[in-house]
Order: sequence, then structure tokens, then C-alpha cells
Amino acid sequence: MERENQQAIYSKVIRAGKRTYFFDVKSTKGSDLYLTVTESKKTTDDGRENYEKHKIFLYKEDFDKFQEGLEDVLAKIKELRATYESPTIQYASSTIESFSFEEL
Repeated sequence: MERENQQAIYSKVIRAGKRTYFFDVKSTKGSDLYLTVTESKKTTDDGRENYEKHKIFLYKEDFDKFQEGLEDVLAKIKELRATYESPTIQYASSTIESFSFEEL
């Protein structure tokens, strides 16, 4: 598990409007690498700036599956953007009623 004072081995920061994404490669006590992805979103409550944070941990046994899934989804998004003008797409499936790129 992550230790609060642990330094990242490699970090990448992506600023996107009110959101900032942090990709941090860290090491376990057993020297296994893992990735944390943190989304930090700036919010304003009662005139004060706050930051909502959401974090996921990705461990070495899941790297390949995560990469395959992400590549698949990004390729589908690229395909859908080329095909549809509207960012909302209706599906025939009863389990998925609509899809919005804004939800990503």
C-alpha cells in the first residue's frame, strides 16, 4: 500500500481546465512498481477554493489489461468522433441508454 511520505519514481501532470491529472509511478516495499492516477478538481464552496480528489491504484498484474482496455476505448472514441457530429450517441442496447464524451 501507499505510504504518504513516499516519493514518486516518475510523475506526469496534465492540466485540463478545472481538473488536473497526476500520473505517479511508485514502488512497493517489495520493489514492485505501481501507478496512481489522481484527478484533482477545483471547486468553490462559499467563495473558498477547494479541491476534490479521486485516486485509483493500478498494480503490475493489471498493467497489460488496463492498457488494452484504455487503448480499445480511445480507439473507439476516435472512431465515434469521426462518425458522429453530436457528442451524445444513442445505443440500441437496453443496458446502455446513452453515451457522452463529457462523462469521460
